[in-house]
Amino acid sequence: MGPGSMDVEASNPPASSSTDDGGGQIEARFADLCKELALGQSMERQGMAAFKESKKFLSTNMPAIGNRSPEEMERYWSAFVLYCVTRLGKGEVKEEKEGGRITLCKILRAAKLNVVAFFKEVPQLSLKASRILSGLYGSDWEKRLELKELQENVAQLMDLSRFYNKAYKEFFLLKDVSNAQQTEDSRSAQYVSDCYRFGWLLFLALRIHSVSHFNLVTCTNGLVSILAILVLHMPKHFRNFTIQDSVCFVKRSDKGVNLLASLCDKYHTSEDELRRMVEKTNELITDILKKQPCPASECKTENLDHINTDGLTYFEDLLEGKSLQSSLLMLEQYYDDAVNNKCELDERMFVNDKGSLLGTENLSGGAMGSCSMRWKFDAFASPARTMTSLSTPPHSPTSPLSVNYISSSKLAPVTPVSTAMTTAKWLRDVISPLPPKPSAELERFLSSCHRDVTNEITRRANVILEAVFSSNSFGERCVSGSIQSVDVIDRTWAKERKMEALKLYYRILEAICRAESQLLKTNNLSSLLSNERFHRCMLACSSELVLATHRTVVMMFPAVLEVTGLTAFDLSKVIETFVRHEETLPRELKRHLNSLEERLLESMAWEKGSSLYNSLIIARPDLAAEINRLGLLAEPMPSLDAIAVHHNIPYGGLPPLSSQKFDALPDQNGDARSPKRICGEYRSVLVEHSSFSSPGKERLLTFNCLRSKLAPLQSTFASPSQPSPTGEGETCAETGIKVFYSKILKLAAIRIRSLSERLQLSQQFSECMYCLIQRILYQRTALFFNRHIDQLILCSFYGVAKVLQLGLTFKNIVNNYRKQPQCKPQVFQSIFVNWPSANHNGRMVQEHVDIITFYNEIFIPTVKPLLVELAPARDVTEDKNNANAGPGSPKLSSFPNLPDMSPKKVSATHNVYVSPLRQSKMDALLSPSSRSYYACIGESTHAYRSPSSDLAAINDRLNSYVSCRRINSRLNFDLVSDSMVGGALGHPNGTLASSAAPATPNFPVKREQPDS
Repeated sequence: MGPGSMDVEASNPPASSSTDDGGGQIEARFADLCKELALGQSMERQGMAAFKESKKFLSTNMPAIGNRSPEEMERYWSAFVLYCVTRLGKGEVKEEKEGGRITLCKILRAAKLNVVAFFKEVPQLSLKASRILSGLYGSDWEKRLELKELQENVAQLMDLSRFYNKAYKEFFLLKDVSNAQQTEDSRSAQYVSDCYRFGWLLFLALRIHSVSHFNLVTCTNGLVSILAILVLHMPKHFRNFTIQDSVCFVKRSDKGVNLLASLCDKYHTSEDELRRMVEKTNELITDILKKQPCPASECKTENLDHINTDGLTYFEDLLEGKSLQSSLLMLEQYYDDAVNNKCELDERMFVNDKGSLLGTENLSGGAMGSCSMRWKFDAFASPARTMTSLSTPPHSPTSPLSVNYISSSKLAPVTPVSTAMTTAKWLRDVISPLPPKPSAELERFLSSCHRDVTNEITRRANVILEAVFSSNSFGERCVSGSIQSVDVIDRTWAKERKMEALKLYYRILEAICRAESQLLKTNNLSSLLSNERFHRCMLACSSELVLATHRTVVMMFPAVLEVTGLTAFDLSKVIETFVRHEETLPRELKRHLNSLEERLLESMAWEKGSSLYNSLIIARPDLAAEINRLGLLAEPMPSLDAIAVHHNIPYGGLPPLSSQKFDALPDQNGDARSPKRICGEYRSVLVEHSSFSSPGKERLLTFNCLRSKLAPLQSTFASPSQPSPTGEGETCAETGIKVFYSKILKLAAIRIRSLSERLQLSQQFSECMYCLIQRILYQRTALFFNRHIDQLILCSFYGVAKVLQLGLTFKNIVNNYRKQPQCKPQVFQSIFVNWPSANHNGRMVQEHVDIITFYNEIFIPTVKPLLVELAPARDVTEDKNNANAGPGSPKLSSFPNLPDMSPKKVSATHNVYVSPLRQSKMDALLSPSSRSYYACIGESTHAYRSPSSDLAAINDRLNSYVSCRRINSRLNFDLVSDSMVGGALGHPNGTLASSAAPATPNFPVKREQPDS
């Protein structure tokens, strides 16, 4: 069969069997579910109408390659429809169930589903239901539903409950109630269990009373205050420690152990904040439980022995038998009365119901990545990973450690809670002491411009940050309880966070000005410092780091972009610069910025309304017609005055307000920006052409379209019609798009390599895959519009496999893709298409289809000419590739030599690193004759039986080598510095990138000839 006629189409999956029993039975089961929930007649009618309207989903759109049965998906869909109806239609419903309104908790119990599994299916359910629910409840239905906030709320409560569980076990003796054989043991075990429940209920009461804005740092402070109360009041014989000898209580004086200071040291909390939280907890005990407080210094009890009681409060019978049972009942009643079915989930389930409604799955990973900024410790698929270890204090990869704000004396397990607390400690110790105004050096740069921009800078910062950290943003959408009772707390918290972001902004801006001044040999940085978009990006980045540190539920990314009027593509222009100019930035905040950049590359930059399209219509005029047809261009950036009016911010001293709410801003040349003008006008585009690198790999391999010398930052924000500083006769728009394409290709190369290794495919296959993705990006760019890069990679895998006549099925590809850290089910279950519809008289409609439909109907008709050139009969050479490339396309490069995964530092005192070794590299380095000399952790060599014996054998060989050479010295790992490791990883060939770095010896490696 010739290459022009080869079969590259995918076979369609069999139709779902979920409707084999007829639509009537499905409707009957849904009606039974409504009756079980005792919905009112009006709400039941709305639910049935929505279910009938969406029934097509069950019959035609059920994912054939999903991991749930049709019957399961029917229950998920029914629960999702009911939740939408009860939440969105409640304004029209007059009847309500006597027991209170129907919450998500009640719906999931009736549908026999657990919370975690439900939220993992929510993204694809939302995509499938979008058109139907928009017609029933308006285009803003998803925002009103607040499922993403609820999902993040659940995830954080799971993190907090794990933190509380672990800390409780560390402090107090636990006995299994079910296995307690003697009466006394049974009573003790029950008492410890009751105290555990008491602590969690008291924490929930504290949240309702004091914390309307849900964020991880504040809630952790609350839990630590609960632990302090329990340590003081639980009987001494239940302790799992001796307070005078315990390493948990290191802050002590002649008066005894300073309990709160010791807990602050252990959990990285602020002592002032903890004391305030303890005071609020004591007030709750007094008000709710009616206990009489007493100064701890006046109480004589063995519980307080060896504890400095100054400033502490004690309650005489707080945790005594009958009093404890009474307190539990009162706290349960307080929660019921305060929440009164306002919360969708009963938060008591995190200690009472872990086996059923909550489920045993983990609410993290790929399925959750689209809706929450969960911390990821396996950023393998990222093009900008950091190499800093979990235990290494933050530092610049190219400079010595400047600030050591986190003790790393021992390697502690990293959790979302510990990460949030250590990054909050960085803000508290490094950023908070800074002045809330430009420093003298920064003021010198601001006054050295063509005009003094100091007042303009400070006014803009106050308006933007006031909009981001508005008390209304955190007070109006509380998790539970009354808004009025915590309004003052919200204002105080928001003001503190605003000041942190402001100080961080001034600090980074000063460092950038200093670097630009040295690069340009001048203090006049007018082009950069007078650019509105640059400053908004910097302010947005500073705000996002503060919000990410505190893990707020309401203001999750990309909320900060919506407030500031930016797009994710705008923010990407300062991410690398931001990291590079803050040497003390903690590792996990670097990871967070890296994850934002990865989200931008894989999908956000290609979404409708991205400013990327405003650049593309200038750099690629041939794409202008398709961009305009789909309506992809970004809206003009709202003016500063419009933002001030929208958020009711006092704007004294600002220029007069314009008549329109969202005015286009002029650029530095005075031209009004109107991104929707025709492509011939160079007006609205701000493009990026700075190099792309991660904090730990600033010397990663470069692609042929990148310049060899770093250009000034102000050229990144220059007018797109200006000549590029690269000196290659291009405009800034063309250079910026080239740089962006190079990032896309690097991300694609990493994911192609990873998935190829999972599928055990050859290097030739990876080369073909990379070549095809390059061609699609340069010659079929429109395939990326409104889609995820992984969707094109998965289709390319199947297409190349068909061309190379490999027995690879779509199901096998998707099943292996599910194991990738970046996997999201909606990637292969809901793909955007814009095609004519028979139901709309042939008019173009926008829908979402599964990956096989997309492959057959869209991908293959577009890419088949490129695929057939990869056939084995053809000699695919670089010349042929370049001959067929589109106009303006660079030469196609071969598969890049990507560095291995970043090593992790495994010693807090010595520079010892462990780096994963890929199977492909291991096979290349270790021949059969020399394989027994190596041990690969996690996979035993043929000479040994387990990793532990492998390590023992390595030690024996090293010891025997040392003894035979008569070398009486220890290995000095400190000869290799952190920056040297980072530099070695950054070079394509694994050598040190800096010429100033000391040379490393080259050890000969014996290589076997490849099998013929």
